[in-house]
Amino acid sequence: MIHSENEHYEFAVHHSEEDGKKVRKMIWNIFWVLLGITALEVMLGIFWKSWGLNWGLIKTTFIFLTLLKAYFIVAYYMHMRDEVKSFIFTVIVPYSIFVIYTVLILINEALALFDFDALYR
Repeated sequence: MIHSENEHYEFAVHHSEEDGKKVRKMIWNIFWVLLGITALEVMLGIFWKSWGLNWGLIKTTFIFLTLLKAYFIVAYYMHMRDEVKSFIFTVIVPYSIFVIYTVLILINEALALFDFDALYR
């Protein structure tokens, strides 16, 4: 399929079967990595008490594993690892600022809530 204004620009780029096999293998490998991380999260959620693990450690591990899964999804399934650095920063920096801002607001509100509780008891 050729774009009507520019004959050199193609909508559908066809790759060789060897390239397709590499891409499919990479997609399945990332799928298995994500499945393994999710299985680990589920196992930790179910068995953390019987394994005698600290709840703070479990929460920290969940946050780390969630960020790791987010990295794999964004890098491989959204194809950000193949982009130029400036585009990656254009996407990641505003999102990171938003997340940090949201966390700071949540911490501030939680502290205000606990102070409010202490004042009226």
